[in-house]
Amino acid sequence: MAELNKEYEASLKSIETENKVDCIFYRPIGFCIARLLRGTGVTPNMITIISIFVGAAAGFLFYPNNLYYNILGILCLVCANILDCVDGQLARLTGIKSEIGRILDGVAGDIWFLCIYLGFAFRLYHLYGHGWFFLLAVLSGFSHLLQANITDYYKTLHLYFISKEKGAEFQTIDQIKAKHKETKPGLSKAFFFLYSWYSLLQIKATPSLQQLLSGLQKRYGDDIPEQIRLDFRKQSKCIMKRYIDLLTFNGRTLVMFVIVLTGGVWVYFLYEIIILNIVLAIAMHKHEKMCAAFVREL
Repeated sequence: MAELNKEYEASLKSIETENKVDCIFYRPIGFCIARLLRGTGVTPNMITIISIFVGAAAGFLFYPNNLYYNILGILCLVCANILDCVDGQLARLTGIKSEIGRILDGVAGDIWFLCIYLGFAFRLYHLYGHGWFFLLAVLSGFSHLLQANITDYYKTLHLYFISKEKGAEFQTIDQIKAKHKETKPGLSKAFFFLYSWYSLLQIKATPSLQQLLSGLQKRYGDDIPEQIRLDFRKQSKCIMKRYIDLLTFNGRTLVMFVIVLTGGVWVYFLYEIIILNIVLAIAMHKHEKMCAAFVREL
């Protein structure tokens, strides 16, 4: 049993960055499936691609104003997120990892929600005949991209402060551009080009954090003192639990499922555009304030 628990923890990025719903439901199921697939030749990227189609199906099933289809849509989205857990856990159990896999994994969730917003917009247009619902869908899409972008950045940053191994995925914009330059022309190069713009937004939005990272690099190189790591993680974890977790898949879908089942899907657009953007602004303000305090102590 102890060996199984150890293997389970090894399949996670870090227990510190997991929220309660993931720990109780998604991750244990993902771990069981990943263990079954280990050694079968099924790769994490295969699972990611399957998850894209399963998650996208939710958008089509949310289009009809029909409870039966909507419940099927919820189940599709739940299954897609389980598969999203499987690909990462399988990658860590087997050691089959790639930069493209990480980028593809991030894109998968964006495609799910793009299809969902379109499903909501067509449903509302069919019910009320107003084209401005598509504008709400676009605003929700941009809001989601920004929220997911910053959330992913903060969580990966937290891993960077745990250890070099855990934070191996955390890269500077210069490192990403260098890899893009080294990559041969093709799909991989296109992915890295898009990823560089994705990362540039993260960097431009977090000036105090960039100041902190630059200061730590100049003073300590890659050997950040353990006390600084611990202090940063303690404060970062507090911000994640209070604010960032609301911007994750679980934070937004728990609200979405209630709204879908009650029928007023237009409310979700307002939740995404107004409430979650306010949460993001507060989280970023607190995170930047925290980083500025660390900079003053260097």
